[in-house]
Amino acid sequence: MNFKQFYLGCLSHASYYLGSGDEAAIIDPQRDIQHYIDEAEANGQKIKYVIETHSHADFVSGHLELASKTGAQIIYGQRANTQFPTLKVKDGDELNVGAIKLRFLETPGHTPEGITILAEDLAASGDADKSVRSPLKMFTGDTLFIGDVGRPDLIGSKGFTAEQMGEMLYDSIHDKILPLPDETEVYPAHGAGSLCGKSLSKETWSTLGNQRQFNYALQPMSKEEFVKIVAADQPEVPMYFPKSAAKNLAGSPALEELAKPRKMTTEEIAEFDGVVVDVRVNTDFGAGHVPNSVNIWLGGQFASWSGTMIPIGTRIAIVAGSLTEIEEAFMRLARVGHDSAVGYILIGDYSGELNVIEQVPVEEVNELVKTGTEIQFVDVRRVAEYNAGHAVRTSNIPLDKLPFEFEKLDPSVPTYIICQTGYRSSLGASILENAGFKKVYNVSGGTTAWIDAGLETEAAAAACA
Repeated sequence: MNFKQFYLGCLSHASYYLGSGDEAAIIDPQRDIQHYIDEAEANGQKIKYVIETHSHADFVSGHLELASKTGAQIIYGQRANTQFPTLKVKDGDELNVGAIKLRFLETPGHTPEGITILAEDLAASGDADKSVRSPLKMFTGDTLFIGDVGRPDLIGSKGFTAEQMGEMLYDSIHDKILPLPDETEVYPAHGAGSLCGKSLSKETWSTLGNQRQFNYALQPMSKEEFVKIVAADQPEVPMYFPKSAAKNLAGSPALEELAKPRKMTTEEIAEFDGVVVDVRVNTDFGAGHVPNSVNIWLGGQFASWSGTMIPIGTRIAIVAGSLTEIEEAFMRLARVGHDSAVGYILIGDYSGELNVIEQVPVEEVNELVKTGTEIQFVDVRRVAEYNAGHAVRTSNIPLDKLPFEFEKLDPSVPTYIICQTGYRSSLGASILENAGFKKVYNVSGGTTAWIDAGLETEAAAAACA
């Protein structure tokens, strides 16, 4: 078996290549698909199937383009309402890729059409001696993660409640997945950082035995207990998720069909009628940036935050330090359905006045807190992160809510923004600057630096005491 995991860090997304003989299959492809084609050519194989474990909400898939370029069949679960030719599979169906047998399990719960794929390498299984069989590879999509399970609250608009989906998820896990052998290898569609679950591990694969032991959602409990614990404390649902899911069922244009952003002048950027996104690191952005731009650094979860904070369809102009960054930003925007990046400018070519957001060390902010100086100290992390522990005297406005709730703050009072490391807070500070806050500061290193410096923190319970 030729096997390869492709892991895309900025989306915490894993896709997979399975090959045997002269055939191959791709599972849960990302939108840019050339590396799958390159892998097939390197192995002397033809891509026979493109398999989607479900209709992904957090990224736009390249299944249509990949099928068009390779002649592969697209496979979904039988409940998927696709708008293009699709081979629909149901529980127990089997297909072959060379000497690999693929068996499909219907595992609804994260989505109604979700499937899990069991891959067995018959050429290496030793049918005459079952003791030497290779372990099954199980591709679980968003049904089972490493350390978590898929969230059940993303598809309410499709006519199911989160409770109903949670009950389906319980049945899928207990009836279809947990009966499999402990040595079964588990390969999910996402890792830590994905918003398709709440406590995903940084590990990108595991065994079912390990998950049976350590995954909180697989511990013995009733269906009612499972539904309650899985639904609790889920992060926000980014506004781009429904649009990405719909695009994946309808099919998206090939990347090569998208118009590339054109170079813009200083005057054009100054008068731009969309969102100007500066993709440089927060320290460079803070040192000098185009007025009315927002900072979403390429080095972090750029695609997810771009989809979360900027409505799909908004015209986007990119500010960067190099053409390489422009190309990377264009690709990452497209991965979440932003097909409307129309222009760019390199910061070195911008001749207008620059705004500055000072990066302030945690020790300086702590002194302001200790002396009782009038400031606003805002933590833009998610509620669960904030409740687990935060710098003293902070208030919590999660980043995705900040554009709608900054009226809670006084724009005339110096405002210090903190997150975990300084990434999200730079975006938050740029939002407030654009909203008219005159004295906005980004706290360098975030809560991590605050804790490392031994400064005082408190948890939610202490804050309410």
